[in-house]
Amino acid sequence: MELFTAQQIQSLNELELLVYRYINEHPNTVPFMRIRELAAEAHVSTTTVLHFCKKMGCDGYAQFKWKLKEQAGTSQDPRLPDTLNELQNFLWRVGTPEYDAALDEAAGLIARAERVFLVGIGNSGSMAEYGARYLSNLGKFALSVTDPFYPVTVTPNVTMTAVLLSVSGETVQILHLAQQFKARGCSLIAITSSPQSTLAKMADMTLPYYTTARRVGSEKYDLTSQMPALYLLEALAHRVYNRLLE
Repeated sequence: MELFTAQQIQSLNELELLVYRYINEHPNTVPFMRIRELAAEAHVSTTTVLHFCKKMGCDGYAQFKWKLKEQAGTSQDPRLPDTLNELQNFLWRVGTPEYDAALDEAAGLIARAERVFLVGIGNSGSMAEYGARYLSNLGKFALSVTDPFYPVTVTPNVTMTAVLLSVSGETVQILHLAQQFKARGCSLIAITSSPQSTLAKMADMTLPYYTTARRVGSEKYDLTSQMPALYLLEALAHRVYNRLLE
């Protein structure tokens, strides 16, 4: 990344290098993270993050985030990177006890619900259709919602859970559907790249996968990897199935 010079990187100690590596792998996510969140993800203290920012020539974390966001916005490299590193990082995160507990909690919401909706548009809509079919194959009735104008009706005394898929977590149509489901007493589970997105903040719980959004061409076609979303849907379905056997 142009933001970091070779001299600056050489000045980092071992803990500060952990911060550097995390930021280098997630340049589009870090600008939306609080300092405590970055410290937790990099497994360092907030003091280490601040020391890192100062070595990068910034007065504090806020200025560093601004510079990082500016640099990410001016990147002109049109090439698509190999997704292996991103996927490996995601799988490492999913293997932590904290993420495992979050998956269990989400599976519990789905297992207890009498109606389950999987919601998405575009590529995320394809994932929603796959997830609904996968859950249904395992014995849990589920419906996919890929129409942004889908009417959300109220059925008294029926528990509902909606799994909302959106890479950015900022898609207007998805946020509108999330509001409708929430207003009708439906539990919301967000599967999105950023835990700081609007959708993540609206949901009862979020399963983030920190994938960088990839768009190409003048029409900005979405080529963001859906492998993390696919993994999470199958992992949730397996846990729901096991709960139904209990």
